[in-house]
Amino acid sequence: MQTLEKTEPKLAQLKTLLTEINDIESAASLLYWDQATYMPPEGAAARGRQLATLAQIAHTKFTDPQIGQLLEDLRPYEQSLAYDSDEASLIRITRHDYERAVNIPPAFTAKFSQHTAECYEVWAKARATNDFATVAPYLEKTLELSRDRANFFPGYEHIADPLIADADYGMTVKSVRSLFTQLRQELVPIVAAIAAQPVADASCLHQHFPEAEQLDFSFKVIEQLGYDFQRGRQDKTLHPFMIKFSTGDVRITTRVRENDLNEGLFSTVHETGHALYEQGVSRAYEATPLAGGTSAGVHESQSRLWENMVGRSRPFWKCFYPQLQETFPQQLGKVDLETFYRAINKVERSLIRTDADEVTYNLHVLIRFDLELQLLEGKLAVRDLPDAWNERYKSDLGITPPNDSIGVLQDVHWYGGAIGGAFQGYTLGNLMSAQFFATATQAHPEIPQQIASGNFTTLHDWLKQNLYQHGRKYTAAELIQRVTGSPLQIEPFISYIKQKFGELYGI
Repeated sequence: MQTLEKTEPKLAQLKTLLTEINDIESAASLLYWDQATYMPPEGAAARGRQLATLAQIAHTKFTDPQIGQLLEDLRPYEQSLAYDSDEASLIRITRHDYERAVNIPPAFTAKFSQHTAECYEVWAKARATNDFATVAPYLEKTLELSRDRANFFPGYEHIADPLIADADYGMTVKSVRSLFTQLRQELVPIVAAIAAQPVADASCLHQHFPEAEQLDFSFKVIEQLGYDFQRGRQDKTLHPFMIKFSTGDVRITTRVRENDLNEGLFSTVHETGHALYEQGVSRAYEATPLAGGTSAGVHESQSRLWENMVGRSRPFWKCFYPQLQETFPQQLGKVDLETFYRAINKVERSLIRTDADEVTYNLHVLIRFDLELQLLEGKLAVRDLPDAWNERYKSDLGITPPNDSIGVLQDVHWYGGAIGGAFQGYTLGNLMSAQFFATATQAHPEIPQQIASGNFTTLHDWLKQNLYQHGRKYTAAELIQRVTGSPLQIEPFISYIKQKFGELYGI
């Protein structure tokens, strides 16, 4: 076993190199944030070049053999420590990232980046003109490159496994498919039962709500939830996101529609959930690979927990609805709490994933996940994708897209990135959110009552202690088992859906 005296300089050197790389990546993130918020349109071309330059520098530094040698030299030290010690975790997670990074040739990265940039532009025009045939050849090339990327990681059971590992390491097609098959069997009859009931009246949400008042109300809400404005800020953008430059600078963005109260309010709470996670990571992990969320699914679990389990709950609005009525007395002064609550939880079969409610949303994801697996397996040709898409929408949701623009062309994921690995995290996050929230309320049954009084401290502290502080120390599977005492399962989510929407719709 290596002595501490021999190990400390090498560990310190590794941390120094990682900090330099993190600084470059953070500078690139700041440029991206500026591009999405305040940058003038004419800066786009130069900004793309600047981001590419920083990405290349960071990748070159991270894949330097010097880091590989340090990781190898530190292996005996890592093995002498407890698995969950900070030092062992840092070495282990850095090695994981390094081995994945060096497996992908730089030439392939450049080729893939150039192709997806071209594909994105063609897709944007194809969606606007309902012309899938134009983008189909580009999508065929994306499929080919996605398979090539997977093959840089031989030994997989399914060709999509390496692609899933990019976002949800530890998850595989086998584990995800098992969960999703069970979920679909439960959700399809629930959706059918709700669809047989009268649709909730959501007209109260579609009045004129001035932007300034919406932003002011949302600001007060998320500050009360626990978002630290000393370590963050909120700005407007076209497509809301959360971004982190350091543990002391975690920012959120939102989008407001003056004729739809849902849009700004819940996207703000959603992004706040992501930000609370990042603000809760141990500051000891600053500028290292440990300082971030452990997977796309776990990250999404926090945005969905705060948006849905908290933000769309009746206790939450017992506290905040009187304040909302005071903010918009003309629009909501005569709308009672129950009508508002039903409006924000309206369930309706719809064609657009991003507009879907809690009950139907996961069916949209399951459709995409199944189709991309069929594409990667060679069981579905790109030219047949629109028909396959429409058939699944008819069987799962009982509706058929009238055109490809709001069908197979609606999501950017396949057209601006790889085919495979991006969609599963949304539904995994929904499942995790219910399992985490159920565990939290079992440990602290007073949480719903506290939420009704505007007190989120117990829930937030529980999440910080059990999830947030660990950063990337544990895989998603390890974290779920550690926090909830069982592996990821669908039962908590199905119980939540049946209880909440069964009561709302009398089913």
